[in-house]
Amino acid sequence: MRRSLAVFLAVTGIVVIFLIHSVYTLLTLLVEDGSTDAIHSAEIPAPNSPLIDNMPRYIPKIIHQTYINESVPEIWREAQRTCIDIHEDYEYKMWTDAKSRELIATEYPWFLNTFDNYSQPIQRADAIRYFVLAHFGGIYIDLDDGCNRRLDPLLSYPAWVRRTAPTGISNDAMGSIPQHPFFLTVIESLREYDKNWRLPYITVMYSTGPLFLSVIWKKYMSSGSNIGDGAGGGRVRILMMDEYNRYPWSFFSHHQGSSWHGKDARLIFWMGSHWMMLTAMGFLLAGVVGFGLWWVWGRMLLLGQRRTKRREGGVWERAMGWGWRPRGGKGGYELTERHEV
Repeated sequence: MRRSLAVFLAVTGIVVIFLIHSVYTLLTLLVEDGSTDAIHSAEIPAPNSPLIDNMPRYIPKIIHQTYINESVPEIWREAQRTCIDIHEDYEYKMWTDAKSRELIATEYPWFLNTFDNYSQPIQRADAIRYFVLAHFGGIYIDLDDGCNRRLDPLLSYPAWVRRTAPTGISNDAMGSIPQHPFFLTVIESLREYDKNWRLPYITVMYSTGPLFLSVIWKKYMSSGSNIGDGAGGGRVRILMMDEYNRYPWSFFSHHQGSSWHGKDARLIFWMGSHWMMLTAMGFLLAGVVGFGLWWVWGRMLLLGQRRTKRREGGVWERAMGWGWRPRGGKGGYELTERHEV
Protein backbone atom coordinates (compact mmCIF):
# COMPACT_ATOMS: atom_id res chain seq x y z
CA MET A 1 0.00 0.00 0.00
CA ARG A 2 2.84 2.35 0.79
CA ARG A 3 4.36 1.68 -2.61
CA SER A 4 1.07 2.38 -4.37
CA LEU A 5 0.67 5.63 -2.43
CA ALA A 6 4.17 6.69 -3.43
CA VAL A 7 3.44 5.95 -7.09
CA PHE A 8 0.15 7.88 -6.97
CA LEU A 9 1.78 10.90 -5.33
CA ALA A 10 4.66 10.82 -7.83
CA VAL A 11 2.32 10.76 -10.83
CA THR A 12 0.17 13.52 -9.33
CA GLY A 13 3.25 15.61 -8.61
CA ILE A 14 4.49 15.28 -12.19
CA VAL A 15 1.10 16.37 -13.55
CA VAL A 16 0.94 19.35 -11.18
CA ILE A 17 4.50 20.42 -12.06
CA PHE A 18 3.69 20.19 -15.78
CA LEU A 19 0.55 22.31 -15.36
CA ILE A 20 2.35 24.93 -13.27
CA HIS A 21 5.19 25.09 -15.79
CA SER A 22 2.67 25.58 -18.61
CA VAL A 23 1.11 28.64 -16.96
CA TYR A 24 4.10 29.85 -14.94
CA THR A 25 4.44 33.14 -16.82
CA LEU A 26 0.74 33.88 -16.39
CA LEU A 27 0.99 33.13 -12.66
CA THR A 28 3.98 35.44 -12.23
CA LEU A 29 2.04 38.24 -13.95
CA LEU A 30 -0.39 38.18 -11.03
CA VAL A 31 2.31 39.49 -8.70
CA GLU A 32 4.13 41.75 -11.20
CA ASP A 33 3.27 45.40 -10.57
CA GLY A 34 5.87 47.00 -12.85
CA SER A 35 7.11 49.28 -10.07
CA THR A 36 10.78 48.48 -10.75
CA ASP A 37 10.58 50.17 -14.15
CA ALA A 38 7.86 52.72 -13.38
CA ILE A 39 8.02 56.23 -14.76
CA HIS A 40 7.44 58.13 -11.53
CA SER A 41 5.55 61.39 -11.26
CA ALA A 42 8.65 63.10 -9.88
CA GLU A 43 10.48 62.38 -13.16
CA ILE A 44 7.84 64.12 -15.26
CA PRO A 45 7.90 67.93 -15.43
CA ALA A 46 4.58 69.73 -15.27
CA PRO A 47 2.87 70.63 -18.54
CA ASN A 48 4.67 73.54 -20.27
CA SER A 49 7.52 73.44 -17.73
CA PRO A 50 10.88 74.72 -19.11
CA LEU A 51 12.46 71.59 -17.62
CA ILE A 52 10.99 69.56 -20.49
CA ASP A 53 13.44 71.20 -22.89
CA ASN A 54 16.36 69.87 -20.83
CA MET A 55 15.25 66.25 -21.07
CA PRO A 56 16.98 63.94 -23.59
CA ARG A 57 14.84 62.86 -26.55
CA TYR A 58 15.26 59.42 -28.04
CA ILE A 59 11.87 58.58 -29.56
CA PRO A 60 11.14 60.33 -32.88
CA LYS A 61 8.22 62.75 -33.00
CA ILE A 62 5.75 60.46 -34.76
CA ILE A 63 2.19 59.60 -33.70
CA HIS A 64 0.77 56.35 -35.07
CA GLN A 65 -2.91 55.38 -35.08
CA THR A 66 -4.89 52.66 -36.87
CA TYR A 67 -8.31 52.32 -38.46
CA ILE A 68 -9.98 50.50 -41.35
CA ASN A 69 -9.76 53.56 -43.60
CA GLU A 70 -9.28 57.32 -43.37
CA SER A 71 -12.91 57.93 -42.26
CA VAL A 72 -12.61 57.85 -38.49
CA PRO A 73 -16.00 57.51 -36.71
CA GLU A 74 -17.39 60.63 -35.07
CA ILE A 75 -17.12 59.17 -31.55
CA TRP A 76 -13.30 59.13 -31.87
CA ARG A 77 -12.67 62.29 -33.85
CA GLU A 78 -12.46 64.52 -30.80
CA ALA A 79 -9.86 62.25 -29.20
CA GLN A 80 -7.95 62.13 -32.48
CA ARG A 81 -8.03 65.92 -32.83
CA THR A 82 -6.67 66.50 -29.32
CA CYS A 83 -3.55 64.51 -30.20
CA ILE A 84 -3.04 66.13 -33.59
CA ASP A 85 -3.76 69.71 -32.53
CA ILE A 86 -1.33 69.90 -29.61
CA HIS A 87 1.43 68.10 -31.52
CA GLU A 88 1.64 70.20 -34.68
CA ASP A 89 5.38 69.52 -34.88
CA TYR A 90 4.88 65.73 -34.84
CA GLU A 91 4.47 63.59 -37.94
CA TYR A 92 1.07 61.90 -37.95
CA LYS A 93 0.58 58.46 -39.52
CA MET A 94 -2.85 56.84 -39.89
CA TRP A 95 -2.40 53.14 -40.65
CA THR A 96 -5.39 51.97 -42.67
CA ASP A 97 -5.90 48.31 -43.54
CA ALA A 98 -4.41 48.88 -47.00
CA LYS A 99 -1.35 50.77 -45.73
CA SER A 100 -0.78 48.21 -42.98
CA ARG A 101 -0.76 45.30 -45.42
CA GLU A 102 1.50 47.20 -47.79
CA LEU A 103 4.08 47.75 -45.05
CA ILE A 104 4.02 44.09 -44.03
CA ALA A 105 4.25 42.89 -47.63
CA THR A 106 7.13 45.24 -48.42
CA GLU A 107 9.22 45.17 -45.24
CA TYR A 108 8.17 41.98 -43.44
CA PRO A 109 7.09 39.44 -46.10
CA TRP A 110 7.84 36.56 -43.70
CA PHE A 111 4.83 37.68 -41.65
CA LEU A 112 2.37 38.36 -44.49
CA ASN A 113 0.73 34.92 -44.44
CA THR A 114 0.06 35.16 -40.70
CA PHE A 115 -1.17 38.74 -41.07
CA ASP A 116 -3.61 37.85 -43.86
CA ASN A 117 -4.96 34.79 -42.07
CA TYR A 118 -5.85 36.34 -38.73
CA SER A 119 -9.49 35.47 -38.04
CA GLN A 120 -10.29 38.79 -36.35
CA PRO A 121 -9.58 42.23 -37.90
CA ILE A 122 -8.49 43.55 -34.50
CA GLN A 123 -5.59 41.09 -34.58
CA ARG A 124 -4.19 42.88 -37.63
CA ALA A 125 -4.75 46.22 -35.90
CA ASP A 126 -2.85 44.92 -32.88
CA ALA A 127 0.01 43.46 -34.89
CA ILE A 128 0.64 46.51 -37.08
CA ARG A 129 1.18 48.76 -34.06
CA TYR A 130 4.11 46.60 -32.95
CA PHE A 131 5.61 46.61 -36.43
CA VAL A 132 5.39 50.38 -36.95
CA LEU A 133 7.03 51.04 -33.58
CA ALA A 134 9.80 48.55 -34.33
CA HIS A 135 10.25 49.98 -37.83
CA PHE A 136 9.76 53.75 -37.54
CA GLY A 137 9.72 54.36 -33.81
CA GLY A 138 7.36 56.95 -32.34
CA ILE A 139 4.28 56.79 -30.13
CA TYR A 140 1.25 54.62 -30.83
CA ILE A 141 -2.12 55.79 -29.45
CA ASP A 142 -5.51 54.06 -29.69
CA LEU A 143 -8.25 56.17 -31.25
CA ASP A 144 -10.20 56.09 -27.99
CA ASP A 145 -7.30 57.73 -26.15
CA GLY A 146 -7.18 61.51 -26.31
CA CYS A 147 -4.10 63.57 -25.47
CA ASN A 148 -4.42 65.54 -22.26
CA ARG A 149 -1.06 67.29 -22.66
CA ARG A 150 1.99 67.23 -24.91
CA LEU A 151 3.82 63.91 -24.91
CA ASP A 152 7.34 65.37 -25.10
CA PRO A 153 8.49 64.00 -21.70
CA LEU A 154 7.73 60.47 -22.91
CA LEU A 155 10.22 60.87 -25.74
CA SER A 156 12.98 60.57 -23.12
CA TYR A 157 12.44 56.84 -22.60
CA PRO A 158 13.67 54.58 -25.45
CA ALA A 159 10.72 52.24 -24.89
CA TRP A 160 7.65 52.47 -22.71
CA VAL A 161 4.27 50.79 -22.29
CA ARG A 162 1.51 51.41 -19.81
CA ARG A 163 0.37 49.47 -16.77
CA THR A 164 -3.15 48.08 -16.84
CA ALA A 165 -5.55 46.53 -14.32
CA PRO A 166 -5.74 44.01 -12.83
CA THR A 167 -2.27 42.99 -14.01
CA GLY A 168 0.17 43.25 -16.89
CA ILE A 169 0.54 45.94 -19.54
CA SER A 170 -1.69 47.26 -22.30
CA ASN A 171 -1.04 47.99 -25.97
CA ASP A 172 -3.28 51.07 -26.35
CA ALA A 173 -0.48 53.59 -25.70
CA MET A 174 3.19 52.74 -26.30
CA GLY A 175 6.38 54.43 -27.40
CA SER A 176 9.69 53.23 -28.80
CA ILE A 177 12.81 54.10 -30.73
CA PRO A 178 13.25 52.24 -34.03
CA GLN A 179 14.57 48.68 -33.65
CA HIS A 180 14.25 48.56 -29.88
CA PRO A 181 15.01 44.98 -28.75
CA PHE A 182 11.73 44.64 -26.88
CA PHE A 183 9.53 45.41 -29.87
CA LEU A 184 11.75 43.27 -32.09
CA THR A 185 11.09 40.44 -29.65
CA VAL A 186 7.36 41.18 -29.79
CA ILE A 187 7.10 40.99 -33.59
CA GLU A 188 9.24 37.85 -33.67
CA SER A 189 6.87 36.18 -31.17
CA LEU A 190 3.63 36.85 -33.04
CA ARG A 191 3.73 33.73 -35.21
CA GLU A 192 4.42 31.47 -32.22
CA TYR A 193 1.35 32.80 -30.41
CA ASP A 194 -0.97 32.64 -33.42
CA LYS A 195 -3.39 30.06 -32.00
CA ASN A 196 -7.17 29.78 -31.98
CA TRP A 197 -8.57 29.45 -28.46
CA ARG A 198 -12.19 29.08 -29.65
CA LEU A 199 -13.47 32.13 -27.79
CA PRO A 200 -12.72 35.22 -29.94
CA TYR A 201 -11.88 37.39 -26.94
CA ILE A 202 -9.33 34.94 -25.56
CA THR A 203 -7.92 34.34 -29.04
CA VAL A 204 -7.34 38.06 -29.61
CA MET A 205 -6.02 38.79 -26.14
CA TYR A 206 -3.49 35.93 -26.15
CA SER A 207 -2.39 36.05 -29.80
CA THR A 208 -1.88 39.80 -30.37
CA GLY A 209 -3.56 41.76 -27.57
CA PRO A 210 -2.57 42.98 -24.10
CA LEU A 211 -2.25 39.49 -22.60
CA PHE A 212 0.13 38.47 -25.37
CA LEU A 213 2.16 41.66 -24.88
CA SER A 214 2.22 41.14 -21.10
CA VAL A 215 3.52 37.57 -21.46
CA ILE A 216 6.28 38.65 -23.87
CA TRP A 217 7.17 41.53 -21.52
CA LYS A 218 7.45 39.15 -18.57
CA LYS A 219 9.62 36.73 -20.55
CA TYR A 220 11.73 39.63 -21.81
CA MET A 221 12.44 40.69 -18.22
CA SER A 222 13.21 37.10 -17.17
CA SER A 223 15.72 36.78 -20.01
CA GLY A 224 17.84 39.59 -18.56
CA SER A 225 17.30 41.88 -21.55
CA ASN A 226 15.42 44.55 -19.61
CA ILE A 227 18.51 46.55 -18.67
CA GLY A 228 20.20 49.72 -19.83
CA ASP A 229 18.77 53.21 -20.24
CA GLY A 230 19.54 55.55 -23.08
CA ALA A 231 19.48 55.00 -26.82
CA GLY A 232 21.44 51.74 -26.68
CA GLY A 233 19.66 50.24 -23.67
CA GLY A 234 17.05 47.51 -23.62
CA ARG A 235 14.99 48.66 -20.65
CA VAL A 236 11.23 49.11 -21.02
CA ARG A 237 9.73 51.76 -18.73
CA ILE A 238 6.18 51.54 -17.40
CA LEU A 239 3.69 54.40 -17.49
CA MET A 240 1.57 53.88 -14.37
CA MET A 241 -2.16 54.51 -14.10
CA ASP A 242 -1.85 57.90 -12.39
CA GLU A 243 0.38 59.24 -15.13
CA TYR A 244 -1.70 57.60 -17.83
CA ASN A 245 -5.16 59.14 -17.41
CA ARG A 246 -6.37 59.65 -13.84
CA TYR A 247 -5.61 63.32 -13.30
CA PRO A 248 -5.65 66.65 -15.17
CA TRP A 249 -1.86 66.47 -15.44
CA SER A 250 -1.93 62.90 -16.80
CA PHE A 251 -0.93 62.36 -20.44
CA PHE A 252 -4.12 60.83 -21.79
CA SER A 253 -7.90 60.99 -21.47
CA HIS A 254 -10.06 57.99 -22.23
CA HIS A 255 -13.02 58.04 -24.62
CA GLN A 256 -15.53 55.38 -25.61
CA GLY A 257 -13.87 52.39 -27.24
CA SER A 258 -13.44 48.59 -27.29
CA SER A 259 -15.71 48.24 -30.30
CA TRP A 260 -14.44 44.73 -31.07
CA HIS A 261 -15.61 43.11 -27.83
CA GLY A 262 -18.26 40.41 -28.26
CA LYS A 263 -20.52 38.41 -25.97
CA ASP A 264 -17.64 36.21 -24.84
CA ALA A 265 -15.90 39.34 -23.52
CA ARG A 266 -18.74 39.92 -21.08
CA LEU A 267 -18.19 36.43 -19.73
CA ILE A 268 -14.48 37.12 -19.27
CA PHE A 269 -15.20 40.46 -17.56
CA TRP A 270 -17.68 38.71 -15.25
CA MET A 271 -15.04 36.10 -14.41
CA GLY A 272 -12.54 38.88 -13.73
CA SER A 273 -14.88 40.60 -11.28
CA HIS A 274 -15.59 37.30 -9.46
CA TRP A 275 -12.08 35.87 -9.52
CA MET A 276 -11.94 35.12 -5.78
CA MET A 277 -15.08 33.01 -5.91
CA LEU A 278 -13.89 31.22 -9.05
CA THR A 279 -10.48 30.58 -7.49
CA ALA A 280 -12.11 29.00 -4.42
CA MET A 281 -14.33 26.88 -6.65
CA GLY A 282 -11.25 25.84 -8.64
CA PHE A 283 -9.46 24.62 -5.52
CA LEU A 284 -12.62 22.80 -4.40
CA LEU A 285 -12.97 21.14 -7.79
CA ALA A 286 -9.31 20.17 -7.78
CA GLY A 287 -9.77 18.60 -4.33
CA VAL A 288 -12.81 16.62 -5.47
CA VAL A 289 -11.02 15.43 -8.60
CA GLY A 290 -7.94 14.47 -6.58
CA PHE A 291 -10.02 12.53 -4.07
CA GLY A 292 -11.88 10.79 -6.89
CA LEU A 293 -8.63 9.76 -8.57
CA TRP A 294 -7.28 8.46 -5.29
CA TRP A 295 -10.45 6.41 -4.70
CA VAL A 296 -10.30 4.92 -8.20
CA TRP A 297 -6.62 4.16 -7.76
CA GLY A 298 -7.28 2.43 -4.43
CA ARG A 299 -10.12 0.34 -5.90
CA MET A 300 -7.95 -0.76 -8.81
CA LEU A 301 -5.15 -1.81 -6.46
CA LEU A 302 -7.58 -3.71 -4.21
CA LEU A 303 -9.09 -5.52 -7.19
CA GLY A 304 -5.63 -6.43 -8.43
CA GLN A 305 -4.64 -7.81 -5.02
CA ARG A 306 -7.79 -9.98 -4.86
CA ARG A 307 -7.15 -11.44 -8.29
CA THR A 308 -3.55 -12.19 -7.37
CA LYS A 309 -4.60 -13.99 -4.19
CA ARG A 310 -7.16 -16.05 -6.07
CA ARG A 311 -4.61 -17.14 -8.64
CA GLU A 312 -2.09 -18.01 -5.95
CA GLY A 313 -4.74 -19.96 -3.98
CA GLY A 314 -5.80 -21.98 -7.04
CA VAL A 315 -2.23 -22.97 -7.83
CA TRP A 316 -1.66 -24.13 -4.26
CA GLU A 317 -4.84 -26.20 -4.21
CA ARG A 318 -4.01 -27.94 -7.50
CA ALA A 319 -0.48 -28.64 -6.30
CA MET A 320 -1.75 -30.29 -3.07
CA GLY A 321 -4.55 -32.17 -4.80
CA TRP A 322 -7.36 -30.93 -2.60
CA GLY A 323 -9.98 -28.29 -2.59
CA TRP A 324 -12.89 -26.82 -0.71
CA ARG A 325 -16.55 -26.63 -1.54
CA PRO A 326 -19.52 -24.90 0.10
CA ARG A 327 -21.26 -26.81 2.86
CA GLY A 328 -25.01 -26.96 3.18
CA GLY A 329 -26.73 -24.68 5.63
CA LYS A 330 -25.71 -21.16 6.46
CA GLY A 331 -22.27 -21.28 4.98
CA GLY A 332 -18.80 -22.52 5.57
CA TYR A 333 -16.67 -24.92 3.60
CA GLU A 334 -15.62 -28.57 3.90
CA LEU A 335 -12.63 -30.50 2.62
CA THR A 336 -13.71 -32.44 -0.52
CA GLU A 337 -10.64 -34.41 -1.51
CA ARG A 338 -7.19 -35.07 -0.30
CA HIS A 339 -4.57 -37.47 -1.56
CA GLU A 340 -2.16 -38.90 0.88
CA VAL A 341 1.42 -38.99 -0.21
